[in-house]
Amino acid sequence: MTSHTLGDIARRFGLELRGDPATRIAGVATLAHAGADQLGFLANPRYRSQLATTGAAAVVLRAGDADAFARASLIADDPYVAFARIAALYERVPAAAPGVHVSAVVAEGARIAPSASIGAHCVVDAEAEIGDGAVLGPHCIVGRGCRVGAQSRLVARVTLVQDVTLGRRVLVHPGAVIGADGFGLAFAKDHWEKVPQLGGVVVGDDCEIGANTTIDRGALGDTVLEEDVRLDNQIQIAHNVFIGAHTAMAGCSAVAGSARIGRYCLIGGSAGILGHLEIADRVTVTAMSLVTHSLREPGEYSSGTPIQENRRWRRNAARFKHLDDFVRRVDAARREPES
Repeated sequence: MTSHTLGDIARRFGLELRGDPATRIAGVATLAHAGADQLGFLANPRYRSQLATTGAAAVVLRAGDADAFARASLIADDPYVAFARIAALYERVPAAAPGVHVSAVVAEGARIAPSASIGAHCVVDAEAEIGDGAVLGPHCIVGRGCRVGAQSRLVARVTLVQDVTLGRRVLVHPGAVIGADGFGLAFAKDHWEKVPQLGGVVVGDDCEIGANTTIDRGALGDTVLEEDVRLDNQIQIAHNVFIGAHTAMAGCSAVAGSARIGRYCLIGGSAGILGHLEIADRVTVTAMSLVTHSLREPGEYSSGTPIQENRRWRRNAARFKHLDDFVRRVDAARREPES
């Protein structure tokens, strides 16, 4: 079992320690569930009352909260970030043995680094390249012209269809499909003509792509994710989208073709961004919002109708169609001369 002393943890992450440095920490947990050999954290003031009842041996918290906890504490400016770094010490990721599993199929011409690990039932196509220390879990497919960067990991059942480039230390979760055709169609009087998708996908270093997320290849140029982009599960990224560095998107959000999202953006769950729009750096789009025009200034944006009791919502919804008429009548009243 992995175990670290509080003194070691404080020194490693540059935290102020209040308490016995010899206290051993065997794991991490929430305040509500932490045991006597575990480390908890307080990032949200809503849970401050749990400091009095937690069984944690120590807690990561801000200096202003330290007096409310009688046992050992680690003082951090941002307890959640500090906790995330500490928790990584206790993460158990099975080591992958270098080499190619006997059941894998590797086409002639594929280039695989000796330190890479190719798991059971994987398929690596011709002209593909697997970098140093990269790991392909079971049932992954790496198509023609795809490159997997050093130390990247495809957990399981990941498909890189064609002309996909993953940078270094990219983590892709099960079921993700990267490099499928974008939704390119032209209507020719009475039927659809498919527009060939000739581009690829470029994913920067240190990105994470969630389970069952799909990223389409570009129609002409590439679909691009810059470094440290984090995508949750079941996200759709359409062809030729550009996502700037350090942007994070929550589950079930979707971005239509050729939209451009800036750096350090936060896109909430089930939010939608229409095609060909531009989102500035440091924009937050809250959950369930629909972005219908470009957002050129940083800030927080929302749309939609908040949830309410059903009968009240039905009454309000019945009035939605009268809003335009109401505004026109108000404007007309304003233009009338005073008597």
